[in-house]
Amino acid sequence: MAKIRITETVLRDGHQSLIATRMKTDEMLPILEKMDKAGYYSMEMWGGATFDSCLRFLNEDPWERIRKVKKVLKNTKLQMLLRGQNILGYKNYSDDILIEFVNKSLANGIDIIRIFDALNDLRNIEKAVKATKKYGGHAQGTFVYTISPVHNIELYVKLAKEIESMGADSLCIKDMSGIITPYMAYNLVKEVKKNIAIPVQLHSHYTSGMASMAYLKAIEAGVDIVDTAISPFGLGTSQPATEPIVATLAGTENDTGIDLNLLAEIAEYFKGIKEEYIENGILNTNVYNVDTRVLTYQIPGGMMSNLLSQLAAQNALDKFEDVLKEVPRVREDLGYPPLVTPTSQIVGTQAVFNVILNERYKIIPQEVKSYVKGMYGKPTVPIKDEIKQKIIGDEEVVTVRPADLLPPQLEEMKKAIKEYCEQDEDVLTYALFPQVAMNFFKQRRAEKYKIDSDLVDYEQKTYPV
Repeated sequence: MAKIRITETVLRDGHQSLIATRMKTDEMLPILEKMDKAGYYSMEMWGGATFDSCLRFLNEDPWERIRKVKKVLKNTKLQMLLRGQNILGYKNYSDDILIEFVNKSLANGIDIIRIFDALNDLRNIEKAVKATKKYGGHAQGTFVYTISPVHNIELYVKLAKEIESMGADSLCIKDMSGIITPYMAYNLVKEVKKNIAIPVQLHSHYTSGMASMAYLKAIEAGVDIVDTAISPFGLGTSQPATEPIVATLAGTENDTGIDLNLLAEIAEYFKGIKEEYIENGILNTNVYNVDTRVLTYQIPGGMMSNLLSQLAAQNALDKFEDVLKEVPRVREDLGYPPLVTPTSQIVGTQAVFNVILNERYKIIPQEVKSYVKGMYGKPTVPIKDEIKQKIIGDEEVVTVRPADLLPPQLEEMKKAIKEYCEQDEDVLTYALFPQVAMNFFKQRRAEKYKIDSDLVDYEQKTYPV
């Protein structure tokens, strides 16, 4: 059996990182049979931004994507990324919606659910871990890696032990910014492995240029699985490329067992896909530049592009460097949250306002107020009283798990889309993205009637639902 296992990310994080999650299901399907034979441990192909992107930009049903991919991938586990109580959206959802979402994800073909919380508030992942186990899936508990005066190996080991004790089947160290150094990766994995018995996986991005070296040191320290992306969609702000990692380990005690010849054929296929995205302008080749600013500001690639677009909208691109410097200051004010969705947007937007208005916290977005009130969870470090006062005045801070304040919502969602519902999953789609989902449902219905116009009884004015 292979010593090091590989999760291939081209079908999710690879294209999310490089082409804004625009790869279509029909572009994936022709190569899947070959990928299924390569020897991957799992294929990350759902979750993250794929759900939103399918509906918003591709006019695709995200649930149908799982079903189509599952039909072809007979030997490889399907994996997804879930934002804990945020599911695949940007706020907390009620427990009944979360549990049903996990149920339907597994029922449609997902095998492994990687579950994280942006604040490493483990109260926000526990329900999802329990639901994954209940419905027969592999629950991968996750902590997000960041650097601050309070984030250290001792804290991460504590999180790892808590994740194992809540029943997770494996642990992922999620380095979304690509800032883990090779020796930190070695030391962190070594300590985590000493303290827990479940498999440990490392996820990183190539943004700073260190991720392949970090993987190698993590492998020396005993990591079990690493995330890579086939070379046309690897490197840059994506994961380390699959082929060099596989070639490096070939013939060693850590041999992955993956067929390099098949990888070459898979890469050739994705090269063609990549060329199309370069031609249509969606893939900006600048994403392949090593960006060492991430080591100073810890800003992931997606957040960097968001900041640029916000500044461009205000005709304030000349303030970009000032915003980069303001981000760590806001992050410190807010208790050092890791910069990952949705906290990256919360911190970034406040930093932009602070710089453009030339006054800190003159305008405070609602999301920042909700964050300080504890509506996203508990920050690693308590927020100072003067910052709290400035942002929420004398309002009380929530200390319970935020989702405890949400009443059940599933039945209400079922009623809201009764007219458009064609499958149980549509209720969940609507619950996560009501406006985008409704647009998708209306378009789906219009297309269906064009094709099946003979099913419409014009005399009775009845239409099939």
